[in-house]
Amino acid sequence: MPVGHSPSRLASALRYLALSLAALLFLLPFYLVVRNGLATESDITSPEWTLFPRTVHWDNLGELFGDQSVPMASSLLNSLLVAVLQTAGQLVLGSLCGYGLARIPYRHANKVFYAVVATLMIPAAVTFVPSFVLVSSLGWVSDLRGLIVPGLFAGITAFLFRQYFLDFPRELEEAARIDGLGHWGAYWRIVVPNSKGFFAAVGVIQFIGSWNAFLWPLVIGQDESTWTVQVALSTFLTAQNINLHELFLAAAVSIAPLVLVFVVLQRHLVRGVTESGIKG
Repeated sequence: MPVGHSPSRLASALRYLALSLAALLFLLPFYLVVRNGLATESDITSPEWTLFPRTVHWDNLGELFGDQSVPMASSLLNSLLVAVLQTAGQLVLGSLCGYGLARIPYRHANKVFYAVVATLMIPAAVTFVPSFVLVSSLGWVSDLRGLIVPGLFAGITAFLFRQYFLDFPRELEEAARIDGLGHWGAYWRIVVPNSKGFFAAVGVIQFIGSWNAFLWPLVIGQDESTWTVQVALSTFLTAQNINLHELFLAAAVSIAPLVLVFVVLQRHLVRGVTESGIKG
């Protein structure tokens, strides 16, 4: 019996070894970002490069947030505000649109759905200039409203929710209607509480996309007070003198919120992707 189990144990050991090596390769760039962020310029550019810096300089963090040329603290707050509000808007408006298309009887529902799907085929570059002209006419350039409002709704979110709600058990909604609930009551009291995993999955995806957005915030946030963290990071590369350790440390700081969101919502994210049937 032990002999029969040996190939299985060997296969498991090789599998864990391969996964461990893959994890190390995946984490290596993140380690280098943190390592260089807490090192000196000479440690970063030295020809005798070492895996660990000679001295860990935690004071680099204070130097980063004290740099008057790059408002890192306000940029992080702006990114957080934009990402949270846009994610909330996407979840609320996208789920309402998707639920309406999936459940509320309407003879033009399919036409509306096809119109939503058609918007997914339009390249973002085509709508960029019209969107900027509209935002500019409203006086929202260098204003957080210009960063937030255009991203409150997206056709892809409505599409994902519509497809998810089509497979949602109708029996639960029918029981809610027997209790006297309408479409809104069934949506708010039955559908939403039983779809937390999918909401979390879509929310994480939208939060990451909003946090990492660069081109639109760069064009709209022309004043330092409306810079997002991605725009702030770009100023390190366009400066005449590139401060390497601040650049690496700023990159590490900008990644930290995304890691935190993923760690907190990891369980819901995996369950939501499984329930939704999204394939990689």
